Amino acid sequence: MRPLGSPKQLEKRRLYAIKLRQAGKSLTEVARWTGVDRRSIARWQKIYRAKGSDGLQARSIPGRPIKLSRRQLQQLRRLLLKGSLAHGFPTDYWTLQRARALIWKYFRVHYTPSAIWYLLARFEWSCQKPQPYSILRDESKIAHWKRYVWPQIKKTHGNVAHTLFL
Repeated sequence: MRPLGSPKQLEKRRLYAIKLRQAGKSLTEVARWTGVDRRSIARWQKIYRAKGSDGLQARSIPGRPIKLSRRQLQQLRRLLLKGSLAHGFPTDYWTLQRARALIWKYFRVHYTPSAIWYLLARFEWSCQKPQPYSILRDESKIAHWKRYVWPQIKKTHGNVAHTLFL
């Protein structure tokens, strides 16, 4: 499992461990101070002897690099927040296909649906299923029914007072 920290932080830790070893500290002491296993320090030391400090340099974060710049991601977020109706879609919700079309239209970048899902997750968006409502739905009639009709037909336990037993 990859340790926590940015690549630069991990590089600093490796170089610090080598510096401690060169100062005469034991593997156990260095391991305790840096929070890593003795075997890792021994491995770093072997790499350092073979390649020098270049062998301990920071490597990039694993995974494919993102195709949009930070500025473009901010612009994409603003475009998405305007809503899908503002971009000519017939209903006011985003799908992966619609987001994909929007990204292509403004940035000329292709994304797979799973990559778009990842982008939306970075914006802290989640999957929401639109609730279908009838065209004939009348909210005022529903409120009236809930207030006046439902209490009359709801089963009750009679006029028994609710008591609290302590």
